Amino acid sequence: MIFRNSKVFVILAFFAIYVIWGSTYLFNKIAVTELPPFFLASIRFFTAGCIMVLIAYLSKAKLIISKKEFKNICITAFFFLVYGNSVFVWSLQFVDSGFGSLIASTNPLFVLIMMRIIDRKPMQKKSIIGVVLGILGMILLISQEQLTTTQSTLIGILVMLTCVISWSYGSIFVAKATLPKNFLVSTGYQMIFGSLFLAGISFLFQESWSSPINWTINVQISMLILIIFGGIIAFTAFNFLLKRVSTEKVSTSAYVNPVIALFMGWYFLDEQFTTQSIVASIILLTGVYFITSRKRK
Repeated sequence: MIFRNSKVFVILAFFAIYVIWGSTYLFNKIAVTELPPFFLASIRFFTAGCIMVLIAYLSKAKLIISKKEFKNICITAFFFLVYGNSVFVWSLQFVDSGFGSLIASTNPLFVLIMMRIIDRKPMQKKSIIGVVLGILGMILLISQEQLTTTQSTLIGILVMLTCVISWSYGSIFVAKATLPKNFLVSTGYQMIFGSLFLAGISFLFQESWSSPINWTINVQISMLILIIFGGIIAFTAFNFLLKRVSTEKVSTSAYVNPVIALFMGWYFLDEQFTTQSIVASIILLTGVYFITSRKRK
């Protein structure tokens, strides 16, 4: 972590959470069409977590953590990986990847509202405008009859919103929580503990487990990308940024990810856009811009 304090590393970390995470919607969608969602998440995070802890060990990082750090890691793993991510991926069975990315883009809105409730931070004019536009865009997005024709799609959208709330609270929690200083150790343990919890959920729901040898080539490639880039690189960058810059700045990825996800979903999966979706996207992302561009006191 020799570049931990450099601006170059911060820029690279932002690139990771902007571009790499934007592409994970596509790869999660591909993988979840063939693999059970909680089995998928458990294997993905356990593999990535073990690799990260091994790298930390080889770099002679301190692997022993305190009880408080262990508790905070478990809490963080739940809000980010178990509920915020894995349940969101479960919802992708019923919702297009690009559409899901737009739901996820409401993260800054929920972060702002939670900070108002938890820290009692007053809202500035830009924030109020952003919240109004964000809510309006969200209503336009999810009120389309042609996209919510089935009950499963509607349930998927509603569950996604709860996942965004979980991720938003996790972002606020991590910014203040006592965690291991080494980001490989912190992120690696989060993934391992989260994966064990997800494995339990998978067995509880009696999901079928299969060997990677039996997966299709598309799923194998998607899982490899999700583990190395979406997990090891991007999630480590995310945890790094939460400790280096403000939570609001980190949440700006919410209006870059959808652009990447929408394009990739359209190009690779032939996902379609309606006029109302485009209008809703513009309004929603404009609201996010107002929220994240306000002055910090």
